[in-house]
Amino acid sequence: MWAFACVAQSAGPVVWERSFVSQVDAVNVEIQVVLGRSSIPMQQLLRMGRGAVIPLDTTVNEEVWILANNHPVARGEIQISEDRIAIAVTREANVYDYMAGGGG
Repeated sequence: MWAFACVAQSAGPVVWERSFVSQVDAVNVEIQVVLGRSSIPMQQLLRMGRGAVIPLDTTVNEEVWILANNHPVARGEIQISEDRIAIAVTREANVYDYMAGGGG
């Protein structure tokens, strides 16, 4: 359970203590993007070498999953600009779709 310390001002909104804000700013979140999934036999995986192609369960225009610390948080679209790849967030993630392996 989280306990937030705050200071109430008589004529204005509630203001969070600076120490809490600085603690939140110090937290790192690992972001991952899942392009698709595949299930292959271990024997086939062990025989793969350079240039092997792993087929995924997704199409070119399908949204990707955006994970924060291994938890689905959003869906997005791949954007390519010159030599950079980025993800544009399109909507909130449906955790149940992710767990089921669906595109939902």
